[in-house]
Amino acid sequence: MNISKTLPVHADRDRGPSSSLTLTTNPILLGGENRSGTTLLSILLDSHPDLVVGPEIDFTEPVNLGPHILAVCDMMDLGDPRLAGKTKDTVDPEWFDGGHFVVQCERFGLDRDNVRSVVTGLMAERGTDLSTLEDRCLLINAIGEFRREQTGARRWGLKLQRRIQDIGTYAAIWPHAHFIHIIRDGRDLTASHFKTVPDWGYRTVAEAAHGWLDVVTRPRQAAPDGRYLEVRYEDLVTRPRETIERMLDHLGLPWKEAVLHHAEHAHALFDNPWGHPAAEAAGKPLYTGRNGRYLEDLTPEEIDEFERIAGKELEQLGYELSRPASRRTG
Repeated sequence: MNISKTLPVHADRDRGPSSSLTLTTNPILLGGENRSGTTLLSILLDSHPDLVVGPEIDFTEPVNLGPHILAVCDMMDLGDPRLAGKTKDTVDPEWFDGGHFVVQCERFGLDRDNVRSVVTGLMAERGTDLSTLEDRCLLINAIGEFRREQTGARRWGLKLQRRIQDIGTYAAIWPHAHFIHIIRDGRDLTASHFKTVPDWGYRTVAEAAHGWLDVVTRPRQAAPDGRYLEVRYEDLVTRPRETIERMLDHLGLPWKEAVLHHAEHAHALFDNPWGHPAAEAAGKPLYTGRNGRYLEDLTPEEIDEFERIAGKELEQLGYELSRPASRRTG
């Protein structure tokens, strides 16, 4: 299959000294710390008739990405027990990354034959195993363009998740992309990690605080002018119209009432959740009950520890500290 005829990647390759890749597509790339509301954000934007926006697709592992994905598709078709679970503890570690990639593509609306076609075509065009970052971004671009053409949307989007920290790299590859970074109170995020995803989330307050700080602050240092927008999760759920209007203005899109009724519309993720930890919550109407959960789910000592590490950034983002610095322990 010739991918340039059936699944255009719209690539202009700059073969200068840096061998950089420049793509002419205009995706919407969403970022944020895990458990910060990125899935809800993607579903809200996916409700806009001009957009098709999916959950994250992890594309940095394994090394031989292309052949690995094709092998995984065949193994899944055969019901191979090495891919029977959903975590690295229940799947043969050798095949977890490829299996997760295929599952994530299915959450975005591609079936395995679609995945095979995109991967096989791009491998043939590039003559590689899709190991370099350039090839991997071309693959993500081809997947996004496939969904855009399949749905008739004007633009596609995906979650970069924590890779928003490397926004400079992706902004150079996609110079027409827009980035939206959702930020959540780091104390609530820590509580969510401890209570909701203990198998893979942060295990200690210090780890969570430093990780949250990195994801929150690093993108600003390399964010492209006019193409980067930060929104707070708390504003999204308490003032949804105002916050979504700001996002749509950023994207140059008209207001559509459908985005306020995301739970009433069809989304590929709802049809194929495959264990996604936020799919069920994202399928419900906007809910503010989890704001301030840390007051119940974290101990006073854990709250103090987080605020000692990240209190300054919390305040700068408009979050009120539980106690003044002078009264915190330690």
